[in-house]
Amino acid sequence: MIDEDSLRKLRKRNAAILPQLDERQRRLFAASEARAAGHGGIAAVSRVTRIAASTIGRGLKELDAPPQAPSRIRRPGGGRKSLTETDPGLLDDLNALVEPDARGDPMSPLRWTCKSLRRLAAELDKLGHKISHTVVGELLKKQKFSLQANRKTREGADNPDRDAQFRVINDTVETAMAENQPAISVDTKKKELVGDFKNAGREWRKQGDPEEVRVHDFLIKELGRAVPYGIYDLATNAGWVNVGVDNDTAAFAVQTIRRWWQDVGRVRYPLARRLVITADGGGSNGSRVRLWKLELQRLADELGISIEVHHLPPGTSKWNKIEHRLFSFITQNWRAKPLVSYRVIVELISATTTETGLTVRCELDDKPYPKGTVVSDEEMQSLNIQRADFHGEWNYTIAPSVPRFKAIDS
Repeated sequence: MIDEDSLRKLRKRNAAILPQLDERQRRLFAASEARAAGHGGIAAVSRVTRIAASTIGRGLKELDAPPQAPSRIRRPGGGRKSLTETDPGLLDDLNALVEPDARGDPMSPLRWTCKSLRRLAAELDKLGHKISHTVVGELLKKQKFSLQANRKTREGADNPDRDAQFRVINDTVETAMAENQPAISVDTKKKELVGDFKNAGREWRKQGDPEEVRVHDFLIKELGRAVPYGIYDLATNAGWVNVGVDNDTAAFAVQTIRRWWQDVGRVRYPLARRLVITADGGGSNGSRVRLWKLELQRLADELGISIEVHHLPPGTSKWNKIEHRLFSFITQNWRAKPLVSYRVIVELISATTTETGLTVRCELDDKPYPKGTVVSDEEMQSLNIQRADFHGEWNYTIAPSVPRFKAIDS
């Protein structure tokens, strides 16, 4: 019978040696320890090493048998066959579930559902394949599958004149900047719920003390949504954001440009003869929005200067300068901060800066901007608009209806 001192020494040897051995070596080690212990050695070694007594018995037989080749652990053909060998149709059925379109199985039961490992295993079981979800994962990895998120790469159908339009925009902006004429990029940032809602991102706080926010993102009618419409001055790396409380309409967009000009533009560009605007092709400043052009005509009449507009081609809104030179930094600045009030939104936007010198000014616009304003054909015909030869729907200039300086009759 093995004593306590021998058991203690066995535990030490087991802890030091066993993790370094392969399957056959572990079996032989346990068998040699059991033989050295004598009567009751198999049971004692089994308790210490957690190797089955039957496995230790098989090891004792191997100790008495002629030695095998050094590189062999099991006898030829030993071990369980893989499921793909015993179940030839398994991989085909698994692939049809994972990729029903690619594998020609449009009626796959998982065509419209989340393909988790457990769900895949359950569907394979219905097809007669006995398999666990862990083995499903192993098979998918062997076939170079992995968990992947969606990636934004498709921009829609490419317009054949897309690159040419970008060259037009680039040349126009460079010319305006060289002549010290204002050139701005405009767009509406994503509308934000006002209230104690979760805001994406993380910020440093005391451990175990996260800021508490609402569980559900339901609109608070008393607070509504914030509509940030931004202007980015391409020459000065400066932003101006008008935070609306009503609808994102063309009237709101042009009013933002008007406020920027009154507060900043006319001071920064006292000799301006034209205002160059680059904008997306859709939204409140879309190339097909009649109210956008009518409001720009009114603005041109007020300022007495021409307004030259260039729209980005369809499907390229994320290439707008304001997106990655202004809006992205605003999002970074207010990450993980609940936008509990309009004042908080205005202050967070105003505090946005970068190491490259970006400055942002932000104001609140509490005026109503009703939807559904209809612009008649007569009003459109009254516009003093000149469309460019190249894509006049994207490139056009709206001049004042009345010249800024009238000739004096003699």
